[in-house]
Amino acid sequence: MSDEFFYLSFLFGFYATTVVTYFALGYGLTWVNDRNPQRKIQKGRGSGKRRKAEIRQSLASMFSACLPVTIGLYAQHKGWAPAPWAFNWWAAVPLFILCMFLYDTWFYFMHRLLHTKWLYPLHALHHKTVAPTIWATYSEDVLDNFLLQGFSAVIVFVVPFPPAILIGQRLFEHFNGMFGHCGFEYFAASTTRYPSPMLCTLFHDQHHSGFRYNYGNYFSFWDRVLGTVSPDYDQRVKKFEDEVPSLTFRQAEPAPAVEEKSG
Repeated sequence: MSDEFFYLSFLFGFYATTVVTYFALGYGLTWVNDRNPQRKIQKGRGSGKRRKAEIRQSLASMFSACLPVTIGLYAQHKGWAPAPWAFNWWAAVPLFILCMFLYDTWFYFMHRLLHTKWLYPLHALHHKTVAPTIWATYSEDVLDNFLLQGFSAVIVFVVPFPPAILIGQRLFEHFNGMFGHCGFEYFAASTTRYPSPMLCTLFHDQHHSGFRYNYGNYFSFWDRVLGTVSPDYDQRVKKFEDEVPSLTFRQAEPAPAVEEKSG
């Protein structure tokens, strides 16, 4: 089997895995969301009319999300990039955390570039969805998505991450992105607000509704350092912590009908 055939097979296999998990998690989270309407972030605002268009666009953009990691792995294999470090289980966690931080740095600055007047036409499609849904995760121009995910094709020339770390980061990003766009908050906690650099679904949801804030992906670090975090992010996280009922898997009961007054 030639190298080219192997990596093409990997690309299409990884794409198929991404598509299958997109629909599986999409329908699964929709089921959970329907039972927890009180956890909806942008109450009274829906994006259901765009669902079919979002899914169609996502099927194309998911391919461009899988391409950079394939390019990175191929470059390592061909010797164009430095030989990757040997994978050791004891080093897996620190390497993965380093990869996450570097990816978040790439994402933050690339995301801000995509919000400039020169590149925003590439990014505008993604912001047609003001109230994110899980189906909108990949609803973006294929070049826009390639630039945001291009980290894997570039980082191998700087930091020789083992293939397992690169693949693991892309898979984690896939699921993280879907939860980040689901429109419902399940992760609000003290660990997702100041002084912690961690974040919850509300963070990216505010980016869609407020547009000028919250450019980060995994962490709020760069947004806090550079002053682009939403002014009320921490307060709204705290409000979710204090006021939203516990997660339930029971069917939400319909609101009682209001009897019309005669006369």
